[in-house]
Amino acid sequence: MQLEFIRKWSNSGTGNCPALYRAENGNYVVQGWQLDEATRAQLRDLGENETAVEVPADVIAGILARDF
Repeated sequence: MQLEFIRKWSNSGTGNCPALYRAENGNYVVQGWQLDEATRAQLRDLGENETAVEVPADVIAGILARDF
């Protein structure tokens, strides 16, 4: 699957940065911080092939503002 970079966290330098990508199939890929077990336990109906990550609000806000 090919990915197109859209935006990363504004406080990020290089590497290890939460980011959003568009996949060639029209879906999105989110790169983010791993959740701790207590937070992960609150997720509903998490499938065995699924995970969740935390993403800074400014990544989403920047996309909505079309700042990418």
